[in-house]
Amino acid sequence: MKKRILNIAQSYADLPEVNSAISFGPFIKYLHRKIEEEQTVKSAIYINALKAFQAQGVDEQVISIESINQYELLLEHVYACLSPSLSAENHLAWGLCFPMQPVTFYGTDLMYQLLENEEKDQNGYMGGKTMAQHQQDRLHFIYSFILNELYTFHAPLKEKYHSGINADTGLPGYFHIGINTSFMEVKAKQQIPELSYRELQQYFNEESGIDQIQQVLPLDLFEFKGISVLTITDVTTKKAVENIKSIRLSRSPGDEEMAYTEVIQSLKILVQNANIEFDLFPFVRINNKMVYGYVKGGSGLLFSVWGEETLSPEAFQQIAEGYAAHPDSFYSPDIWAEDMEMFPWLDRFRELNVKSMSLSPIFHNHILVGVLGMHTWVGETFDEKKITLLEPVLGPIGQLLQIYIDEFNLEIENIIKEKYTSIQPSVQWKFNEAAWHQLYDKKKNLPLRTEEISFDDVYPFYGAIDIRNSTTERNSASKADFSLHLNMLSETLEQLNKLYSSPLLEEKIFSCKKWSNSLEAGELNTTEENSLNIFLKEETTDYLKLISQSDPNTKKVIDQYLQEISEHNGEVYKHRQALEVSMQLINTAINNYFEAEREKLQQSYPCYFEKFRTDGVEYDIYIGQSIAPDRAFNNFHLQNLRLWQLSSMATVAKMVQQIQPELPVKLATTQLIFIHNHPIDISFRADERKFDVEGAYNIRYQMIKKRIDKVLIRNSQERLTQPDKLALIYFNKRDIEDYLPFVKYLQETGVLNAETEDLDLEDLQGLSGLKALRITIL
Repeated sequence: MKKRILNIAQSYADLPEVNSAISFGPFIKYLHRKIEEEQTVKSAIYINALKAFQAQGVDEQVISIESINQYELLLEHVYACLSPSLSAENHLAWGLCFPMQPVTFYGTDLMYQLLENEEKDQNGYMGGKTMAQHQQDRLHFIYSFILNELYTFHAPLKEKYHSGINADTGLPGYFHIGINTSFMEVKAKQQIPELSYRELQQYFNEESGIDQIQQVLPLDLFEFKGISVLTITDVTTKKAVENIKSIRLSRSPGDEEMAYTEVIQSLKILVQNANIEFDLFPFVRINNKMVYGYVKGGSGLLFSVWGEETLSPEAFQQIAEGYAAHPDSFYSPDIWAEDMEMFPWLDRFRELNVKSMSLSPIFHNHILVGVLGMHTWVGETFDEKKITLLEPVLGPIGQLLQIYIDEFNLEIENIIKEKYTSIQPSVQWKFNEAAWHQLYDKKKNLPLRTEEISFDDVYPFYGAIDIRNSTTERNSASKADFSLHLNMLSETLEQLNKLYSSPLLEEKIFSCKKWSNSLEAGELNTTEENSLNIFLKEETTDYLKLISQSDPNTKKVIDQYLQEISEHNGEVYKHRQALEVSMQLINTAINNYFEAEREKLQQSYPCYFEKFRTDGVEYDIYIGQSIAPDRAFNNFHLQNLRLWQLSSMATVAKMVQQIQPELPVKLATTQLIFIHNHPIDISFRADERKFDVEGAYNIRYQMIKKRIDKVLIRNSQERLTQPDKLALIYFNKRDIEDYLPFVKYLQETGVLNAETEDLDLEDLQGLSGLKALRITIL
């Protein structure tokens, strides 16, 4: 035991001062109680201690800190009475302190060692508390004691933790600092005010409660007497487990990497070895089949061995499903000493320089959710005892992996909703309400409600980007490929005619020439094209295969022809494939652009944004107060969308121009906007799983959209939509006037040409009076 005065308060300049003194009086009262209560031989310890105190005559005497060493025998009796009998002194952090002051004057060597470390590193506290926080904690502790003694009000105490770096491992260790106040007394120097339970509870519940209670009960009103007993307990394992649990509860989607880093650090603290590496490998499934996860938890070793950089999806699935069927634990102190024939899968780990390794299956609700890997590199090993230390955290880690799996599934679900259904985030709330109403009815055994999902008075925005002359380009590509195919077939049949004689072969040669003449004479209609495909793909090909089987001399010629007409790399599809590649490149670029723009538009105001793939891309946008009832909607949101419509069309046109060098077939796009500045109603069609307009007037809007894509300028054969031009179709002059300020803005900023064309359009079936404004995109 040590008798040394250690004043930690010197490092905390602003800690509150208290009027306190050392006295053995409260402890002597404790001895009297224990002698009366204790019925075993243990009472002899208390009797001997009481005799020692009575011999010194220190019942209520105040003892100065400077003279405390004169009472060493009494201090030893306090230690004997209060310390656990089975704990050795060198393993116990125990000591005696000044009442309500961090001044220690007697204790074990271990306690002084820990407190001296704290004095050297005041930032070692868990969470890195500020000086103000330390002050608040101490005030909370002092007033909790005062109110408990004088008002019989029990206030919950905050646990205090001390942390320090282990010199051997370089990892933090955590200790709980417990202060026993049973041997202290507090007295008020004057009359104190009466306080109700509600008032006291309010003081401790409010953030500024301590400041308020200081005004009612200032500290200089009280004096403390006695001794406090200090115990320090190693809670490193407890804190590591608590930290993993708190990460599970507090982490948010998107911070997986940070969360897993903290978990790995906690695992290293748990085993107290910084050289042991850990890996968390979650098992995620699509359609109940294992697929890659994309969050690396730990060193990345398991991802290096089982991840996409090493295994194909099929190979990973086979290995993962095999492990899931028999999720056994594995441990080896030295994988280099293992039988290579028995454990061939260890080869990859050896290549990465692994020495000791364990793999533990992680379960949540009896379902395998992943693997916890533990390993060292060559030069370091660990034994089974380290693995058993992980037992308390296997449950929390299973929950953490399940949370990641749930978030992965939710992300998949959100993508499906957003990309492949009409239930977009902006209207999800309406579906949630309807689903909740049905669930309520079902639980209450009420008739199920059939609610209409509808939005009234929303403003529609329609735009279309079309690939110019796509039908003509397709016909041209098909004709070129058919011509090439017929030429190849003709040459093949002529060669076979020299090797193989058959009346049917003569008929095929005749039909081939007939089709070639028809193709040269002009375009084929749909019926003729289908007949030609049947002739080439079914009749002729099957016949040639039959000849090849019956006459080996013809096999080489026929095999060469069949190779050239293969759909995957056949020469006879090159024009159609080139056109398809070009169209896909354009549509993918446009689609990706609008996907990114949709996210930006939602930030301004929630809107329903639906795209359609045709030979280009069309979109419908609906915006209005009914889409987002909790957010104010006004004209500025409409102005924002109008400007966006114009500028986005210009951006798309320029983007298509920029990718022209990448296109096997040069294609251009046309840009069209239909302006309808009047609100309409839309509703969700459950049978078609999509939104549609509601009411006769609104249906007219939908009808117009379907008929204007190929509209001509009145009294001409010129199509309104042209490459590198933006066409705005409208009915009323008032509608186009809402767009003109933004057109002028884009003209002055060099996005659109200064010249505009005001055009009248041809009458369409059931439609007349359409007008258009056409502007060249610079």
